[in-house]
Amino acid sequence: MNISAWLDHAIKQLREIGVDSARLDAELILANTLRKNRTYLHAHPESNIDPRRVDIANARLRLRLERVPLAYILGYRDFYGRRFTVSPQVLVPRPESEAIIELLKELGVSGKLLDIGTGSGCLGITAKLEIPKLNVILSDISQPALRVARQNAEKFQADVVLIKSNLLRAVPGKFDIIIANLPYVDRSWQRSPETNHEPALALFAKDEGLALIYQLIDQLPVHLNPGALIFLEADPRQHGAIIAYAGSRQLRHKLTRGFIVVLQA
Repeated sequence: MNISAWLDHAIKQLREIGVDSARLDAELILANTLRKNRTYLHAHPESNIDPRRVDIANARLRLRLERVPLAYILGYRDFYGRRFTVSPQVLVPRPESEAIIELLKELGVSGKLLDIGTGSGCLGITAKLEIPKLNVILSDISQPALRVARQNAEKFQADVVLIKSNLLRAVPGKFDIIIANLPYVDRSWQRSPETNHEPALALFAKDEGLALIYQLIDQLPVHLNPGALIFLEADPRQHGAIIAYAGSRQLRHKLTRGFIVVLQA
């Protein structure tokens, strides 16, 4: 079987089950299997594929047809221009989360930063790499997630500290910046089939998805330096409730961008 024939076969199957990115997914699966880039596939459509590689590509395609996220199949996800290792133990990084990095840079932050619910570490590690003067701590309740975050910190030689903690309970000290992409999805929401393969611990929260965000807000006061900034990711339909709840805890709303709400002590 040649490259063109395998791609046609894969794209057809992915489209039949409603995968919007069928061509891109098929190309990435085959390119990764052949250890080539997508440009190679476009330039060599008639090249025959080694039968062993066909078997591997087909096995990966079957996973994608089961709606396993492509990032788990390939073992990575690009975030803010860097390739982060991911596994089914962590949430797949989302492009909307990159707004947190943009806001950190625009606001000229400095001092101690805590990334709560770090998962793969993509936010805290990127913050450290983009703003090296920051002192960064990554925390997560999941030990398997922290192992993935450690892999990424070592991969990018990011000087960060990792702590196992349920929100702020095991985190010492006060901070100038807190960033948190906590679980905020309510189980009743319509969502993509891919989320069924992501860790529920990192995705879902009770009380219309707001339970953990409210718990964090309750714990914040004793961990904030004067004027500290808090960056929370949540669905835009939740922003009004978050801003109101934070206001009742003496945290003022500074700005909102996309999925990100910024509060200030």
